[in-house]
Amino acid sequence: MPLIDHILGDFFWRALIGGLGVALVAGPLGCLVVWRRMAYFGDTLAHSALLGVALGFLLQLPMNLTIAMTCVGLAVALVFLARSRSLATDTLLGILAHSSLAVGLVALSFMPEVRVDLNAYLFGDLLAMRRDDLGWIYGGAAVVLALLYWLWRGLLMSTVHEELAKVEGIPVERLRLILMLMFSLVIAVAMKIVGVLLITALLIIPAATARRMARSPEQMVWLAMAIGMIAVSAGLSASWHLNSPAGPSVVVSAFIMFALTYTLLRKQRG
Repeated sequence: MPLIDHILGDFFWRALIGGLGVALVAGPLGCLVVWRRMAYFGDTLAHSALLGVALGFLLQLPMNLTIAMTCVGLAVALVFLARSRSLATDTLLGILAHSSLAVGLVALSFMPEVRVDLNAYLFGDLLAMRRDDLGWIYGGAAVVLALLYWLWRGLLMSTVHEELAKVEGIPVERLRLILMLMFSLVIAVAMKIVGVLLITALLIIPAATARRMARSPEQMVWLAMAIGMIAVSAGLSASWHLNSPAGPSVVVSAFIMFALTYTLLRKQRG
């Protein structure tokens, strides 16, 4: 259709549509990150994404595919390494996060024929969104949202009380693995938006803001999605008018909303 072609032909509208798609799926996943205190896990997967970028160049494969494969591989490795209990989980996450980031950077340095804009991967390049990126974003979002809808009761019960969930017959370990795989998919598609270093912020800040206002888990999810979408719209507008980096502007907008909400609610309750 001419109208749709015109909208998708404009880089600003492509960026906005892509950013809104990521906000839709980051909201519910961010709530689970906050409830389960998994922020450091999200950081670890995000850092490993740069290794996926290096593999994409090396193997001549689509970047989103190699990033998703790398994040999935690391997520599965984390599940099995955590079971061995030879290292504390936070120590293991710290080792894998920084090692995978360093390996990715070193691997890219050995490819002189490949010109890589590291700032785009580290901090995002939202305004360089392409039509095929939108396909990845909304395809990944549809898969993750469908899984969340299907598994919501089990995920919520295992989050609130893991032992009780096991007694009820809920496959806690399997759900944990599926949740990690969903994180991997979201990180693969969100990297274009805010970059490796800011992905976790987009997951956590809207959910943390919503937590201050929500009265039920489901209400928190809807609020987190709305806050993320507002942050994307405000951040892109700020980037357009102030000529600031788009990805960091989105995160700053989310933080301002968190700070305002925290301050206003604290005054009301004080």
